[in-house]
Amino acid sequence: MHTREHKRALIAMSGGVDSSVTAALMMEEGYDCIGANMRLFSAPEAAVTTKSCCSIADALDARRVADSMGMPFYVLHYVEEFHKEVIDKFVRCYLAGITPNPCIDCNRHLKFTHLLEAAREHGCETLATGHYARIEYNEDSGRYELLKAKDPARDQSYVLYMLTQEQLSHIRFPLGGRMKADVRALAEEYGFVNAQKPDSQDICFVPDGRHARFIEDYLQKKSAPGNFVDRDGNILGRHEGIIRYTTGQRKGLGISSTEPYYVTDIRPETNEVVLGRKEDVRGKELIAFDFNWLSVPVPAGEIRAKAKIRYRFKEADCTAKVLTDGRVQVSFDEAQPAITKGQAVVLYDEDRVLGGGTILR
Repeated sequence: MHTREHKRALIAMSGGVDSSVTAALMMEEGYDCIGANMRLFSAPEAAVTTKSCCSIADALDARRVADSMGMPFYVLHYVEEFHKEVIDKFVRCYLAGITPNPCIDCNRHLKFTHLLEAAREHGCETLATGHYARIEYNEDSGRYELLKAKDPARDQSYVLYMLTQEQLSHIRFPLGGRMKADVRALAEEYGFVNAQKPDSQDICFVPDGRHARFIEDYLQKKSAPGNFVDRDGNILGRHEGIIRYTTGQRKGLGISSTEPYYVTDIRPETNEVVLGRKEDVRGKELIAFDFNWLSVPVPAGEIRAKAKIRYRFKEADCTAKVLTDGRVQVSFDEAQPAITKGQAVVLYDEDRVLGGGTILR
């Protein structure tokens, strides 16, 4: 049994209600806790809305909560790393006609690489975050497993598929077994200043959701207009720059026709956006790369699973097969809408995350 002085945890504190309750729960378990707020980018304060999660006001909320619990508190600066590992990739992807998921990259590089290193530097063997997911150790397989959260509306297992066995052994998600309403009620009980604070929803560095404007400001140049074309290359109209479009998009195309058009492909090399009908955006197969098998070792042969191809999408029945180069082919029983390059595909067996990767095509 650990004695109290051996149980030290670094708590990732964003200033929101989830990370605050996480800190309180870890303290109740007898951990010596240190609060850490990550400073990820320097945006003008006016550009950060209440829906984003990285403002100076958030850091102050986190500090006030930590102070109220008598916890040491640090602001850790990762502006350079965040630019290099998240923002630069985000911009590169859109320029290449790919739709990235920056939250996955932030979790991979910032929270569970840099912050885990910071935990060790502060003498903490555990990193606790306010993510809604569960980690369990399977005695039979000798592996840590990532499971969905108890609250299906809050489950974040999809953006955590990249975690390794080594990382899982040092991470705690105390909220994974709780409903969000109960977490807010706990925050009220603890008397936290942020108990009723709204949840962050947007991409933190694009707080108004207008990613194209962000990219143009970042590059300090306008995205070049080009042609909307059909599959055969016939010109249907003009687009305002490929960074404004994503596979499956229907709104904002500005083309009038009897039946709605959808974006089916983006061709950066010719600066064309390919449009088609609803059935043209549906597909039954994808290839994923950079695949991380998580709760299970790399399977030999085919396996049956359920796959999720976007954070808000429903899972769908599929067969997955590891190819010789380690990439994974996922074949769906029924055609799926808008399989999108750059998004993650995550495989599940019931509540268990088997693994995930990035959609290549």
